[in-house]
Amino acid sequence: MQTLTLNNGVEMPALGLGVFQTPPDETRAAVTAALDLGYRHIDTAAAYGNEREVGEALRDSGVPREDVFVETKIWISDYGYDETLHGFDKSAAKLGLDRIDLLILHQALPSEFERTLAAYRALEKLLADGRVRAIGVSNFMVDHLTALLDATTVVPAVNQLEIHPYFQQRAVLDFDDAHGILNQAWSPIGGITFYPGYGEHRRSVLADPAVTRIAQAHGKSPAQVLLRWGLQQGRSVIPKSTKRERIAENIDVFDFTLTADELAALDALETGHRGGPEPTAVTLADFGRAIPEA
Repeated sequence: MQTLTLNNGVEMPALGLGVFQTPPDETRAAVTAALDLGYRHIDTAAAYGNEREVGEALRDSGVPREDVFVETKIWISDYGYDETLHGFDKSAAKLGLDRIDLLILHQALPSEFERTLAAYRALEKLLADGRVRAIGVSNFMVDHLTALLDATTVVPAVNQLEIHPYFQQRAVLDFDDAHGILNQAWSPIGGITFYPGYGEHRRSVLADPAVTRIAQAHGKSPAQVLLRWGLQQGRSVIPKSTKRERIAENIDVFDFTLTADELAALDALETGHRGGPEPTAVTLADFGRAIPEA
């Protein structure tokens, strides 16, 4: 497994299993399959409602705890200094872990950014106390990152973003690169592009002729090509699946290399259309929900 070194020296497997929208009863089986197939990086979140099942699968796998990189996210309802410290306690208890490898803020919450800053200062405290190994953010745009860097001490290790050929967020990626923040792609195979919520823009990047042509040239699947595209550009990728055969397919991406022309062809697929919610639209009124106690 290829690894990436975060800005504080912590090493993280470049490819992991995501469990967004994976029902709790399916999460345990998916994580068990992933660990059995060689995954050593699992991404979850308090808002996903499946941290407990991730922890159960990890404990039952027989894989040493120190060999698995676990990341989770604090939801906006738990922003604020004390609230975020308690949010960590809830996540750690559900996961059954004393220390979390990477803890990140799930959204920027720009309408109440002081709460976001207080939440990040709590992450800094958890890092200083050794309760997490690295801290970061998710879905933060350049203006959010600029304000965060101006007001806090620790540069985020990771910014987790919607990144696939149809939506590449190059301005954010460039800002992250310039500040030593690792880009991590959620929906790296563009799964969100064929969800009903994608509206009139709904179409699968997996079926794009440019992607299928490259896949045929390498004897790989379109999903493997898209994961390779992200990895070759230095990103972390966390594809989601609950099917063992797809989980196996997604990790089998380290035995081929895309050419410069192939990378350029994928870069050229940018549509500028975001599949996830606009960061400015994420408010407590519309997206807030209580995260249950452990």
